[in-house]
Amino acid sequence: MRIDIMTLFPDSVDAMLNVSILGRAQQRGYISIQSHQIRQYTTNRQMQVDDYPYGGGRGAVMQADPLYRCWSHIVETYGPGRTIFLSPCGRTFTQEVAKELKARYDHLILVCGHYEGIDERVIDAFADEEISIGDYILTGGELASLVVADSVLRLKPGVLAEQKGYEEESYWDGLLEYPQNTRP
Repeated sequence: MRIDIMTLFPDSVDAMLNVSILGRAQQRGYISIQSHQIRQYTTNRQMQVDDYPYGGGRGAVMQADPLYRCWSHIVETYGPGRTIFLSPCGRTFTQEVAKELKARYDHLILVCGHYEGIDERVIDAFADEEISIGDYILTGGELASLVVADSVLRLKPGVLAEQKGYEEESYWDGLLEYPQNTRP
């Protein structure tokens, strides 16, 4: 399984996804995770990826062009994937959604928004869906991409030492696990 993450902050994403269980799974070849710096796909010297909203309003909106060029590079290089925009407007992410994504797709492209959001033309052009990790606002989509990537990738055979490692976890069958303690 492969996950590509489009972000303005690849170092923050890489710091979490290249260590621990997911880092070891990548080293063993079970999964592949790569972050892509959206700013590398701008055409201006300032590497600007945002602009004022058309029609006025507060804040800034992520521009369509660099997002599209970054997405096109990923698709041309690694093949098409399920393109998911992390957004408070999307369907709520649950364990069932994680299972569905793992079962149905070998390649996910996660798009991290910032500012007041992403130019709607980009979402209309190549989003397969939008996903929200909850009813609250984050500074950007990086934390949401980490949640989605971690919960989907740990379902891939070989990532955890044993299949029981995820089948006996909270929410696997819709229920929470019992309280845990260390041995006295």
